[in-house]
Amino acid sequence: MDAIVKFKEAAKELQNDERYLAYAAARKAYNEDDELQAQIGEFNLVKLDLNNEMAKDDRDEQKITTLNHRIGQLYAAIMASDKMNAMNQAKEGVEGVIQYVNVIINAAIEGRDPMDVEEPASDCGGGCASCAGCG
Repeated sequence: MDAIVKFKEAAKELQNDERYLAYAAARKAYNEDDELQAQIGEFNLVKLDLNNEMAKDDRDEQKITTLNHRIGQLYAAIMASDKMNAMNQAKEGVEGVIQYVNVIINAAIEGRDPMDVEEPASDCGGGCASCAGCG
C-alpha cells in the first residue's frame, strides 16, 4: 500500500482522537457564539480603520488613540470569553498532536524507528534543535 494512502488513513483515524474531538467541539461552540463572532468582526474592522489611519500622511492622533483604546477593549472582551479560552486550549492540544506526528515523521526520515519515538512532554516548547528528548 502506498505511504500516502496510509498517512491519509492515519489522518482519518486522528479525527477520532480525544484531542481532535475536543477541538472540534470547541471550534463549533466558538463559531456559533454570535456575540463573540460580532466582537471579533468589530475588532477586525477597528484594526483595519486603525491601520488605514496610521498609513495616512495627515493622520489624526486623537482618532488613533480612540481606535487603539477600542481595540484594547474588544481584545480584552474576546480573550475573557469562555468559548475563546476553550478554543485556544483545545487548539493547543491538537497542535501537540501535530508536533508529535512531525517528530515521528522526522525520525523515520532520519532512518530511525518511528515506533521508538515517545510523545513529547506537555511542557515541551517545540524547539527541537537543542533537545533529544523525543526519540
